[in-house]
Amino acid sequence: MIVKRFFDTKLAQTSYLIACGRAHAAIVIDPLRDIRQYLDTAKAEGVEITHVSETHIHADFVSGSRDLARATGATLLLSDEGDANWKYAYAKSAGARLVTNGDEVMVGNVRVRVVHTPGHTPEHIAFLITDTAAADEPIGIVTGDFVFVGDVGRPDLLERAAKFAGTMEASARTLFQSLQKFKQYPDWLQIWPGHGAGSACGKGLSSVPHSTVGYEKRFSWAFGIATEQDFVNAVLEGQPEPPKYFAEMKRINKEGPSPYDPARMPDVWGLSALRSALAAGTPIIDARARVDFAEGHIPGTISVPLTNSFNTWAGWLLPYDRDFAVIVSSGAAAGEAVRELAMIGLDRIAATIDAAVVSEWASTVGPLESVRQLTAAEVAAGQAAGTMTIVDVRGGSEWGASHIPGAPNIPLGYLREQLASVGSSKTIVLQCQGGGRSSIAASLLQAAGVKNVANLAGGFDDWESCGLPTEKP
Repeated sequence: MIVKRFFDTKLAQTSYLIACGRAHAAIVIDPLRDIRQYLDTAKAEGVEITHVSETHIHADFVSGSRDLARATGATLLLSDEGDANWKYAYAKSAGARLVTNGDEVMVGNVRVRVVHTPGHTPEHIAFLITDTAAADEPIGIVTGDFVFVGDVGRPDLLERAAKFAGTMEASARTLFQSLQKFKQYPDWLQIWPGHGAGSACGKGLSSVPHSTVGYEKRFSWAFGIATEQDFVNAVLEGQPEPPKYFAEMKRINKEGPSPYDPARMPDVWGLSALRSALAAGTPIIDARARVDFAEGHIPGTISVPLTNSFNTWAGWLLPYDRDFAVIVSSGAAAGEAVRELAMIGLDRIAATIDAAVVSEWASTVGPLESVRQLTAAEVAAGQAAGTMTIVDVRGGSEWGASHIPGAPNIPLGYLREQLASVGSSKTIVLQCQGGGRSSIAASLLQAAGVKNVANLAGGFDDWESCGLPTEKP
């Protein structure tokens, strides 16, 4: 048996190719929209992708299951669990085979058994994997967003992201029951999860790529809670704010993603086209490093650096129903940005813009804007003098753990909606944990016309390291 793990660092997402080398057959589970990596690996391993499946209707990326099945002629396996709201609308047109709890598929000598694991979502399934050529019991289970290393899938997304009101507590109770069944598996069974650290699909995911049932039962917080109500309280507490684009991902993946062409690149705009776009209100994000943006950027543009959190903040801040454009530092960065945006369904990128246009703007159009970078000592002095007000743009649970006295909490993803609440004659200092999210926040305020802004460059980390006062609610 062959097991290949694919991990996307920006999405913190894992997909798997599991194959029988003897039969030259493989199944791919939870593929991303960019299917080239699976095709290349199958070719290198000398196997044919005969089956494609996914654990659930994903909320954090666009699924590549249909594209991969179409490209390979593989059988597409989709969950038929859950109620009518959680059925795949495109299953029939795609010729998919619908599967439910207990169904089995043979991929050569590899047995793939479907296990219904609701809680994160109603239709969620996991896959027990048995190498029948070597054993009569499973070696591992592909758990998707059900069980992670050190955490479990959050049950609040139906309500908080997909807007199914009143479902959080019921989903948490369902998740608890699914975990009780999961505990019955042997301790040696390997866990192959769908996400790692950095994903918003849980609140405490480990960066360790895999685990075992026995290890999780011994060390994961979720398995150490005996009563259902205590579990419900614990699992719903402290969950990070779900990115707004999660609801759009659910819709796209339920209705059926459009085909993805990795070779497609948008137009390249020069200064004239950029000026016209800004005048028309077209959103322009600047994907250069945050230090470059802070030193000088085109007025009206928003900073979303091409880092590991690029997908997350692009999904929060860019529209799905309008064209937009991206300023990039190089041709390679342009290709990377276009791919990453496509992974979360942001296909309406009208153009990329080379960073040289920023300098051209400064020499022919007018001055660039900059973002003042302040130390914790400078901000503390300004706050004490009454010339600065601090806005903490971290998540609510971070703020609740500890924060700067007098600093209100407006998580970055909601800042645009609450701009009126930060209006002040004082300098507004944006602050997060380390200075990254607050840089984006400063750009949002500037683009909205609020110019007296600055960034606490080292964030809350710098504040604490200086021994400055903190408080809890």
